[in-house]
Amino acid sequence: MFRRAFWFTAGAAAGVWATTKVNRKLKQLTPESLAAQAANKAVETGHRLKDFALDVRAGMAQREAELGEALGIEEPVDRGLPAQRGRTALENQKQYRKHYEMLDKKHPYNRNEDH
Repeated sequence: MFRRAFWFTAGAAAGVWATTKVNRKLKQLTPESLAAQAANKAVETGHRLKDFALDVRAGMAQREAELGEALGIEEPVDRGLPAQRGRTALENQKQYRKHYEMLDKKHPYNRNEDH
C-alpha cells in the first residue's frame, strides 16, 4: 500500500515539475518574450560599447599627455587647434562613468515591465 502511494506521489510530483518546466520554456519562446530578450541584449551591448569607447578615449588622453610630457610640448603648435587633453579628461571620464553607473542602478531597463 505504501509503495503504491509513494510511486503515485512521485509520479504526480514529476508530472507537475515537467509541466511547469515546459510552460516556462513555452513562455520564453513567445514572440513578445523573444523581442524583449533581443532588446535587453541590444541595451547590454550598447552599454559595453559605451564603456569600450570611454576606455579608448581615456587611453588616448593618457597617451597624449605622456607624449606631450616626453616631447616637452605644453601647448598645441597651432592656435586654431583645441587645447591638449590631459589629466582633466581622465577625471571627466571617471565622472561620466560614475554618473552612468548610478543611472543604471537607479533605473535598470527591463522591457518586461511595460507589458
